[in-house]
Amino acid sequence: MEPLFAILVGLFFAAAIYLMLSKFSIRIMLGIAILGNAVNLLLFTAGRLTREVPPIIPANLDALPAAAANPLPQALILTAIVISFSFLAFLLVLTYRAYQDIGTDNTDEMRVAEPVDPPLPPMGY
Repeated sequence: MEPLFAILVGLFFAAAIYLMLSKFSIRIMLGIAILGNAVNLLLFTAGRLTREVPPIIPANLDALPAAAANPLPQALILTAIVISFSFLAFLLVLTYRAYQDIGTDNTDEMRVAEPVDPPLPPMGY
């Protein structure tokens, strides 16, 4: 099962990089969301995928058994999901406001603040 998840993580990373290299802000935002999901799945896969032994320390041991799933990556993933959702909501609002003000989501056309004919830099001091 873990090799399947490793291939899926690679596909997620490839799709995220492809979308983030686009010039449209919606695609960039979706690429960032997919990248966050790829990292979460990578952490989840690294924490061992077992269902047989829950991550509970028995009374006579001081550490988890070797076959138990690691609970730390699962806790990190839950935190990362909340953070990535709030970041995605912020990006969505930011993209929507930029689209309302400028009228496009093409990043090449969003150069409103840049002058059309920029002055030449100073030749000396």
